[in-house]
Amino acid sequence: MDKLTPAHRSWNMSRIRATNTAPERIVRSLLHRMGYRFRLHRKDLPGKPDIVLPRHNTIIFVHGCFWHQHKGCKYAYLPKTKQDFWIKKLNANADRDKSVIKRLKKSGWRILIIWECETKEIAALENTIRSFLKSATNSMPFETQKEK
Repeated sequence: MDKLTPAHRSWNMSRIRATNTAPERIVRSLLHRMGYRFRLHRKDLPGKPDIVLPRHNTIIFVHGCFWHQHKGCKYAYLPKTKQDFWIKKLNANADRDKSVIKRLKKSGWRILIIWECETKEIAALENTIRSFLKSATNSMPFETQKEK
């Protein structure tokens, strides 16, 4: 049973951010310290990606474990109340994620998904980002690499 009134629960839920979340800011700060420059929430791309690195043809999504249902994560639980609503909502999020990723890949973008729980360990996160972007650089045409 929910201990909050429906009005108070609605108010709480309305305060949950879609952009500029703490995990997103952690990833952006790390990328910036690593020397990468990027664009945020480009509206001209499907799904308004969290971080776009045009030079590396890469998009980074920073997903909340609960909202995007990170498989096997302790934060990806199903609420005990209104389960029909939550199942429908969370499945719709996952379906939308798949569709957006498919469209972006079809357009030639490389996609990296960083989960909220992965932002807790900065060193591991930095290694993940470095190796992903290094593989992106190595797959670029030789001329592009020379221009750097």
